[in-house]
Amino acid sequence: MRIDQWVPAAHTGDAIGDSARRVRAALRDRGIASDLYALTIDEELRGDVLPFGDAAPLVDATIFHFALPSPMTRPFAELGGMRILQYHNITPSHFFAPYDRALARLAALGRAELASLAGHVDLALGDSDFNRQELEALGFDRTGVMPIAVDLRRITDAPRRVALEEALDDELTNVLFVGRVAPNKRLEDHVRLAEHYKRYVDAECRFIFVGRYDLVPRYHAMVRALIVRYRMLPDRFVFTGPVPDDDLATYYRMADAYVSLSEHEGFCVPLVEAMAADVPVLAYASTAIPETLGGAGMQFAPKDLEYAAELLGMLVYDDAVRARVLEGQRRRVGAFGPERIEREVDILLNRIADGPRAH
Repeated sequence: MRIDQWVPAAHTGDAIGDSARRVRAALRDRGIASDLYALTIDEELRGDVLPFGDAAPLVDATIFHFALPSPMTRPFAELGGMRILQYHNITPSHFFAPYDRALARLAALGRAELASLAGHVDLALGDSDFNRQELEALGFDRTGVMPIAVDLRRITDAPRRVALEEALDDELTNVLFVGRVAPNKRLEDHVRLAEHYKRYVDAECRFIFVGRYDLVPRYHAMVRALIVRYRMLPDRFVFTGPVPDDDLATYYRMADAYVSLSEHEGFCVPLVEAMAADVPVLAYASTAIPETLGGAGMQFAPKDLEYAAELLGMLVYDDAVRARVLEGQRRRVGAFGPERIEREVDILLNRIADGPRAH
């Protein structure tokens, strides 16, 4: 048997590509031939990930990881063999519309392209039930959940970066966010949270944003302008850009709390990484976030940022609350261990054995 996977882009450190490689390893461990193909491949991944032009035209099953419109979509719909869609969510276009019309159009095209696959796949999987429900609403009639295979060892087993640790180990409270600087993440609300926190809890805090900030320049500029408008010290807001895994692990290790105020997430891998790093999580309970946290962390809704500042203060300074939250997170992160991906691959193989649907 051969089961191949397609991803539009293979980038080092990208959660989707990393997950696909772990699934490929699990398949190969079971004696199943499996390769991973991409349109765009980082230099360090060449040879491990193969060019899309080399993909075999007929295999037993193909898993197509969908997160944006791409030239892969039509060939996938026309493939022989079993066609399995794994949907990783597309941010709705209205988040991008005020800042970048081209990105808003790309998001709208992606959702239309996704809908065009309904009736042309044998199995449609979301990496969360939130995503699965979206597939079902679009007309996909055989759906399921295949979670992202998160490699937490890159956080838990990373070597120390002593110089970075020393830079972060001062009198300031470190409040961390990891992810791209994009409108759905609502980083402007982090700035407003910082204003409430400074006013009512503690002025000695630093908000750290780890991830790309060049995706939506107008949005990043708006967030920066809000910092100036509130007359906050600019060195209390650190935008790192992309960082190596060892640095990322250090930012988690040195964080006093992790905060997510996002209003649209299909899974949110950094929540799992924060739990694995033993960082207490404060999260606005939107979209897939409650599902990913599974009752762990400290979640709140509606979005009352003054109330959130009080909760953040409790996570940082109330030892009993912090210990209780961390205990719950340690239980939850066990659900994302290596045994889970092994179990999920076996479930997938059973569904493949059931055969394709009639088109």
